[in-house]
Amino acid sequence: MKKRSWPKWWDWELEFTPHLYKRMDDRNFNELDIRTMLEHAHSFRADIIEGRWIIETRHRKKSWEVIVEPETGCELLIVITAYPVWSI
Repeated sequence: MKKRSWPKWWDWELEFTPHLYKRMDDRNFNELDIRTMLEHAHSFRADIIEGRWIIETRHRKKSWEVIVEPETGCELLIVITAYPVWSI
């Protein structure tokens, strides 16, 4: 199966929100972890909030989602938050 192509904003410079920094403390990950998660992401889909995307990845052998929002005017990919995906 051919890997899905990533949008043009995928290679833009990252910007981290204050919310993300708080979640880093709460969920025990850091900036390097986020960069690694994004580098090894395997898919993406639109979020319920228009203009945002859910990036599906892995961290510490578990599934994670990273929420991003491309800022077209300045070509920044804003990382909103990241969280582990809990299976039921």
